[in-house]
Amino acid sequence: MRRPVKKKNIVQPDEVYGSVKVTKLINYVMESGKKDAARKIVYKVMEELKKDGDPIALLDEALEKASPAVEVRSRRVGGANYQVPREVRPERRLALGLRWIVQAAEGTKGKPMADSLLAEIRAAHKGEGAAVSKKEMTHRMAESNKAFAHFAW
Repeated sequence: MRRPVKKKNIVQPDEVYGSVKVTKLINYVMESGKKDAARKIVYKVMEELKKDGDPIALLDEALEKASPAVEVRSRRVGGANYQVPREVRPERRLALGLRWIVQAAEGTKGKPMADSLLAEIRAAHKGEGAAVSKKEMTHRMAESNKAFAHFAW
């Protein structure tokens, strides 16, 4: 019997930029429920991005370059596990892109979160940085396991 479909939580756009992506970025930056601190960090980053142009457009381009189009999923067939390449749904693409950018920023020790997040978004916008390299590694893994694509379910 199938399990019930999970009801998705619809995220409201943020007050300042009217963007759902900015709200999701705030939620990914937030730790221990401290949403106000996360908002301050993200809005500081967005203010700095205004110097380079439209901050929402820059964030969108950075997410586009850091979000994977394909990923590998493990599939067990006849006692062996295969890494099967699968296309990534748009919601998951956005989630992975945001998560990888925030994790790369958190990995930079010794700098304030706002500075490292800004640096990571700018690097992703240029097609560089840890989040983009993680995307490229995921794509390479999917490419090398293309032979198992017929196991897709």
